[in-house]
Amino acid sequence: MPRSGRLVLVVGPSGAGKDTVLRQARRRLGHAPDIVFPRRVITRPPDPAEDHEPVSDDDFQRRAFALSWSAHGLSYGIPASIAGDLDAGRIVVVNVSRAIVADARRRFPCFVVAVTAAPAILAARLAVRRRETAAEIGARLARAAAPVEADAVVANETTPEAAGAAFLGILLRCRDLPCLP
Repeated sequence: MPRSGRLVLVVGPSGAGKDTVLRQARRRLGHAPDIVFPRRVITRPPDPAEDHEPVSDDDFQRRAFALSWSAHGLSYGIPASIAGDLDAGRIVVVNVSRAIVADARRRFPCFVVAVTAAPAILAARLAVRRRETAAEIGARLARAAAPVEADAVVANETTPEAAGAAFLGILLRCRDLPCLP
């Protein structure tokens, strides 16, 4: 059965500010029953800078996911419950890896938004996190140069508010897109 909703995949390199952009858009949007922001499930401890549900590896293996992937020694998942939201016609907004975009496009009606920033900005943001060595940051920056097929782009290089407003504008336009098979 075709789904009447749309899955908005937010992608971009580490340090681009994907979670910040999502937080800003969600705050500006307020209560909108047709747009939902499910939390990612990650095998990482809680982090105030990242909105996710922390779980153990064992808990992750027991869960059902609509989309899942592994990166940097961690497992990530989008809850299977998003299928109900899509069937109900909602816009479902999730932060995912670029590596799963093709699979997601095959399985769901998708709209891909790339959040970007200049390499120097990415490097500075990653250094502030203090989760990685300089070599690991360099490797992330090298991967950041890889192109991604996106339907829209948000440049997050000024203020979080400006990027959030740009992203919210894209989400609101998604309401008017025709349903996909």
